[in-house]
Amino acid sequence: MRTRTAVALCVALVVPCAAAAYPLDGYDSTGIRRLLAIRLAQEGKIPGGKQPAGALLNLADVHLRLLGRKTLAVPAPDPDFTRQVVDILGADADSHGLAVLDLTDPDRPRYAEHRGDYRQNVGSVGKLVVALSLFQALADAWPDDLAKRTAVLRETVVTADLFSQSDHHTVRFFDPKTKSLERRTIRVGDKGSLYEFLDWMLSPSSNSAAGMVMREAMLLRQFGKSYPRPEEEIQRFFKDTPKSALTALFERTFVEPVTRNGLDVELLRQASVFTHEGKRIVPGPGESYGSARELTRYLVLLEQGRIVDEFSSREIKRLIYVTERRIRYAASPALASSAVFFKSGSLYECKPEPGFDCRPYAANGKNYMNSVAIVEHPAGARRLYYMVTIVSNVLRRNSASVHMELATRLQKLVESLHAAPAAAAAPGGASRP
Repeated sequence: MRTRTAVALCVALVVPCAAAAYPLDGYDSTGIRRLLAIRLAQEGKIPGGKQPAGALLNLADVHLRLLGRKTLAVPAPDPDFTRQVVDILGADADSHGLAVLDLTDPDRPRYAEHRGDYRQNVGSVGKLVVALSLFQALADAWPDDLAKRTAVLRETVVTADLFSQSDHHTVRFFDPKTKSLERRTIRVGDKGSLYEFLDWMLSPSSNSAAGMVMREAMLLRQFGKSYPRPEEEIQRFFKDTPKSALTALFERTFVEPVTRNGLDVELLRQASVFTHEGKRIVPGPGESYGSARELTRYLVLLEQGRIVDEFSSREIKRLIYVTERRIRYAASPALASSAVFFKSGSLYECKPEPGFDCRPYAANGKNYMNSVAIVEHPAGARRLYYMVTIVSNVLRRNSASVHMELATRLQKLVESLHAAPAAAAAPGGASRP
């Protein structure tokens, strides 16, 4: 295993979400130590909280649901369904871009959209683009060798350097031998496999981990089959390469793959590293943003196995399966028994306002909150199957709570659309069999 070095940075205003992750039986195949810690806590063998029923699917239970429907596209909005969704938004409707795609009956998909092409910085939801880009670079290096791709993810040891600095979000460091668990921010010199940095990026949504994953994706794009490189060579490469060339490498790594995978870069783009030091080392090409419609298209392509390929799509879906603490949209009690595949991100800004106490997620300048979710309800049985994407800017209110309330109401709406019809009354008032 090649050892390398990395650091964590945080984007000052981006406040990402801390919920997502891999199925709990994935430790043996991935080496992601966090999974073993949560599984042992679930079994009562070490201290720790228990996961809800919806978080207990195994690897074999996480399926790409649209593999047999690769021609399915996001349909035109259904006027009645859209009206019902907009009614839920109420007075806050124009502070949202929202899309709901109900695939419970995949032969008759139902789609609601409100301001679907409205775009804003989607914060940590942009880490889905980072995941796509890393898996694209892996596939380009080893297009016909899935075992090699898996080995690179599991066996490449990444050492945090300045790309990881800095971030307030903590990650789990678990020692399988001593059964000791420490939760803290990523520091320069911390080591983990590439799989673990991916998991840290998407589960507790660590910007530090994202900075390191972005470094690795650029190195994969630059060196291809000769990845990974020795740490000394990596440090020289980023120090000696002109900034303009590094920006061009960033575009090849994170912008071009979006278009290659059939997505519209005018509606979905990650254009900077997620950490302050990462931005200094590699200047990005401009603005980052996303829209509800294009994020829905990402989820559809994922379920069709068309985000890079089936292997990559399945891995990304596993990586966003919520087996960490559920927050924001995923925290709705209505989803406790649901399998939720989820990413969230936020960004806020405060401005002076007499008598107003500006707080995270409830700011008065910008209060961006963004969520994407695939819901399979209940987990395992999958009686309901739908996707939700939200980009919102509801000022002065706790948007984490706004999204959680939306999740509850949208779940009830989808349930009502698929409620079993009441038994017809037989003559004399008896029910027909």
